[in-house]
Amino acid sequence: MPDYTGDVTQGGPPAVRDLPELTITKVTVGPMDNNAYLLRDKASGTRVLIDAANEPATLLALAAEGLQAVITTHRHGDHWQALSEVVAATGAPTYAGRADAEGIPVPTTVPVDDGDVLRFAGLELTAIHLVGHTPGSIALLYRDPAGTPHLFTGDCLFPGGVGGTFGDSAAFDSLYEGVKTKIFDRLPDETWVYPGHGKDTTLGAERPQLAEWRTRGW
Repeated sequence: MPDYTGDVTQGGPPAVRDLPELTITKVTVGPMDNNAYLLRDKASGTRVLIDAANEPATLLALAAEGLQAVITTHRHGDHWQALSEVVAATGAPTYAGRADAEGIPVPTTVPVDDGDVLRFAGLELTAIHLVGHTPGSIALLYRDPAGTPHLFTGDCLFPGGVGGTFGDSAAFDSLYEGVKTKIFDRLPDETWVYPGHGKDTTLGAERPQLAEWRTRGW
């Protein structure tokens, strides 16, 4: 949609993107300005939450008609502060990357591996396992049948670079190569990127900087 920017502020209105078969609602919550995304399949009404990061009341109000799943992109605590309360209120099953599941205090109902297709009625998301920010981080790809791909990257890809690897050069190498080969080498420039914090971007906007990221090492 031309009027969707993905810009959200603490306590402000959500940003809503209306696709032909899916509605994406973005809010920012908590002291670290975490993005949370509610995906609603229009045909079935199925609702999936990506990252119950904080402010459970805000997230539950967003998902007032219930949730069919909550997906956690990775095990860092700022991405699951509201998970326990959201799951208790909705009964929704939980999904997370297999290698990160043990680091999330709410039990993971469905451990997710690279390439898994998560099917929720009419909504399908493909998991992309990316190692480096954490061992089990996952990005989630929605292929719009009528338009561009949409990619929810957690903390693995942002405007301006890959996610933090905390000075670990081997972790950076792993994350960079994963992002390059599994995302940039496979998906078109128009792919819209929804990160775990901050503003959205596209692969086309970021692609020219790939060599610079490799050289600088972060």
